[in-house]
Amino acid sequence: MAIAESELILNPDGSIYHLNLKPEHIADTIITVGDPDRVPHVTKYFDKIEHKVSKREFHTQTGVYKGQRLTVISTGIGTDNIDIVFNELDALVNIDFNTREIKKKHKALQIIRIGTSGAIQSNIPIDSFIVSEIAVGFDSLLHFYDSHHIQSPEISTALIKHLHWDKNKSLPYTVSFDEKLGNHMASDLAHKGVTVTNVGFYGPQGRILRLPIQDKELNDKMASFSYENKKITNLEMETAGIYGMAKLLGHKAVSMNAILANRATGEFSQNPKKIVDELIQYTLNKLVTM
Repeated sequence: MAIAESELILNPDGSIYHLNLKPEHIADTIITVGDPDRVPHVTKYFDKIEHKVSKREFHTQTGVYKGQRLTVISTGIGTDNIDIVFNELDALVNIDFNTREIKKKHKALQIIRIGTSGAIQSNIPIDSFIVSEIAVGFDSLLHFYDSHHIQSPEISTALIKHLHWDKNKSLPYTVSFDEKLGNHMASDLAHKGVTVTNVGFYGPQGRILRLPIQDKELNDKMASFSYENKKITNLEMETAGIYGMAKLLGHKAVSMNAILANRATGEFSQNPKKIVDELIQYTLNKLVTM
């Protein structure tokens, strides 16, 4: 059955609405970054770049790194943008734009986030790497989809109880990384962790400038939570949405985090650009050894 024009929106040139991409423009392995300016910081290591396009916060470059075709795309900040990017990336490979019908043969993309994050455990050093093994979403994205089957409700239930969660907030959901991809990306330099995806940068992450927040002890309560000896390690704003959308759409995803801040100690990286660049190089080199 053909998908209506109001649901699958294409530009006059046949590209997908927000990303301005056609199916031939993307590789099967995709790196997502939040900041559009970070895209060229990744692709500067490529042997060649074959396609570039920009629209709003969505900047894309596709090229080749050590013989492997890769796409780098910026998502902007937050899981609302993840909803757009992942649905449109999936449409590019799993919907026929001519017939507007879902293809009979599903294609699974490999998607790797390279992003920045803040630790909430005092023993996690600044300028280290964390691979998100588990992601807890404090946003509401997955609640709009039939998604219970890809969640880990036992972790969410335990966390809700531990935090004495305010019923006026969206209930946390929990999703894990793609095990094969995640285990490959982890190493002695990039340890596995449990990542909380927040709906904002200030109040939702416990930062106080001029506005009072609803729960001043939220970060401390998160830091003291443990489930099967796994503790929450860091906070950011996209990973849970990435894991949820990837699993629902049948793709493989992992989130790589450069720890720029430690909220428990109050420290911030003295050279954030350097550590992000090191994570970019680490990720690229791990990808070509799969």
